[in-house]
Amino acid sequence: MTPLPDCFCPVDGTRVPAGSLAWCCPACRGPLDLDFAPTPAGLKSLTGRVNSLWRYTECLPLMAPTLSLGEGRTPLVPLRDHVSAKLDFLMPTLSFKDRGAVMLAELALRLGARQVLADSSGNAGTAIAAYCARAALPCTVYVPEGTSPKKLEQIGAHGARVRVVDGDREATAAAAREAADEEGVFYASHVFNPYFLAGTKTYVHELWEDLGGRLPDVLVVPVGNGTLLLGAALAVAELHSAGLIDRRPALYAVQAAAVAPLAEAWRAGADDLVGVTPAAPTFAEGIAIPRPPRARQILRAVRDSGGAFLTVTEDQIRHAQTDLASQGLYVESTGVACWAAVREGALGERSAVVPLCGAGVKTGLARRP
Repeated sequence: MTPLPDCFCPVDGTRVPAGSLAWCCPACRGPLDLDFAPTPAGLKSLTGRVNSLWRYTECLPLMAPTLSLGEGRTPLVPLRDHVSAKLDFLMPTLSFKDRGAVMLAELALRLGARQVLADSSGNAGTAIAAYCARAALPCTVYVPEGTSPKKLEQIGAHGARVRVVDGDREATAAAAREAADEEGVFYASHVFNPYFLAGTKTYVHELWEDLGGRLPDVLVVPVGNGTLLLGAALAVAELHSAGLIDRRPALYAVQAAAVAPLAEAWRAGADDLVGVTPAAPTFAEGIAIPRPPRARQILRAVRDSGGAFLTVTEDQIRHAQTDLASQGLYVESTGVACWAAVREGALGERSAVVPLCGAGVKTGLARRP
């Protein structure tokens, strides 16, 4: 079996050897990156391969997988004019988080973890729970109070233990991290663990393949902790370095106006978060993250791509959800944020793809309070 790559801290360079259960930089306690620079296969080489995200094996840090639910290869459908949608809510657990969850569960198996622990506002938790069930790994998911009952039901149905934390998303993460340092525990953090990003980058590899070896002018991505955007940036860099695309698409990051710390930093021209963004109610609960740990990386990725940040109001989210439903696509309220941002022509004539990240049955319709 191919050796695992080492991890390193993007802030201070501290290295964490492959095979460690360490979930963060031992020096600064920040997120880790992978020391991994793959070369993707050309289009013709993909013919006849397995119809899941594992078809992009050259770009994944885990070779010869033992675990899969057929995740990936979601459809691309036109919405309006130059904008198409990738239907990632058609994943096995009904959200894009399966892309990263399968990587974390596979890694936990290889590291011989006795217990898997995760924290989530819902979708990541359901994905981790499902893949741990498939791998026969004990799993505990910490969630904040107010998490959608349907998501809690889904987590429990997969056999995971649910721990409801009395507090917001950040209090939930803090509680999980306190337990994550116990011996034999694998912290399946979709924020701190770089293997999750290695899974989310397949979103762009699929787009590139389905568009015949090209990418749209703009990739529009919802951003809370930034795992899909950072994965997209990794894939774009891989394809460009390999000479498989001749230009890089702009990354447009979307936040709810109610909780938009990254958009505020962007408007201030800052390299990191500015001030303190309080938690606030929003229909886009999945991206309502006041202090994302990878903020510097997210801001840099958007800036380097020539992209920008967009924010959407609660009314825009509601209208976008009903608009998509009228087109036959029932998407959860967080998952419609990108369509809310661009449906009225914000990108002009440029071609773009928006991800529809979660199914509407997870949260129901967004309604006025």
